Amino acid sequence: MTRFGYTLMTEQSGPRELVRYAVAAENAGFDFEVSSDHFSPWLTEQGHAPYAWTLLGAVAQATNRVKLATYVTCPTMRYHPAIVAQSAATLQLLAEGRFILGLGAGENLNEHVVGEGWPSVDVRQDMLEEAVTIIRELHTGELVTWEGSYFRVDSARIWDVPESGVPIGIAVSGAKSISRFAPLADHFISTEPDAELVSSWHDAHGTANNEARVIGQIPICWGPDKDEAIAQAHEQFRWFGGGWAVNADLPTPAGFAGASQFVRPEDVAESIACGPDLDEIAESARAFIDAGYTDVALVQVGDRGQDRFLAEAAEPLLEKLRAL
Repeated sequence: MTRFGYTLMTEQSGPRELVRYAVAAENAGFDFEVSSDHFSPWLTEQGHAPYAWTLLGAVAQATNRVKLATYVTCPTMRYHPAIVAQSAATLQLLAEGRFILGLGAGENLNEHVVGEGWPSVDVRQDMLEEAVTIIRELHTGELVTWEGSYFRVDSARIWDVPESGVPIGIAVSGAKSISRFAPLADHFISTEPDAELVSSWHDAHGTANNEARVIGQIPICWGPDKDEAIAQAHEQFRWFGGGWAVNADLPTPAGFAGASQFVRPEDVAESIACGPDLDEIAESARAFIDAGYTDVALVQVGDRGQDRFLAEAAEPLLEKLRAL
């Protein structure tokens, strides 16, 4: 059966609110929770960008059952992979084995802030491959020295390493990245409900029938008034239609505002299920289920109405999703 998760959207809510939502989502019956890891929101209307690792540490202590994951962290520019390795190990201990480290090649929006420029996609994937290898080495708890093409590690050891390790999911976008990263990953992460992509990953990973997870994400905008929900989705999530190839390279919220200036509310409503109809919202996840995703995280768009969504809509929505 597909597991359904709740997304802690650091771009649209403050840290204290997100911890509260995490507890409410666990109580509502969500199976797992993922957190974005951004230095900036996509749009100024979203207005938030708290630090994901601090947030997840608090959530690990405030919750008891749900799996937790980064969706996703880039371990190559803002963070040196040794720091990601230490952060993930500590969080796994705090979460008592509930954490999955989701990794990806990053977005210019977040990574350019350290002043090191923005490499081409091929270089970013080279960097990610090397970073994952370093993280794996450090999670052995052994002393690591590394001299690579992009990173150096000098006599480093993670002193607090969970016995169960830290499973790693890697975000992929096509056949080339699948063949490259499937051997390095425990779990698959993507935002495309593409059955061929999932099948290719299983073939490359050799894990069609084991515990490997195929993790996806889908935005929704539940609300009692359909027009208001569409307006909120347009205000907060009109950047969504650009796709990864565009979204990865834009550097600032101003850039996203410019790129999405001609996106209409009706355009957003075509790609994001909005309004009070829980059957319609549940049905929007069917493509992921049919494509073979084992885990689907929901994004309830916007901070406004988040408490009401969790209190009134989450439980019946989960029932409808599981019935699919």
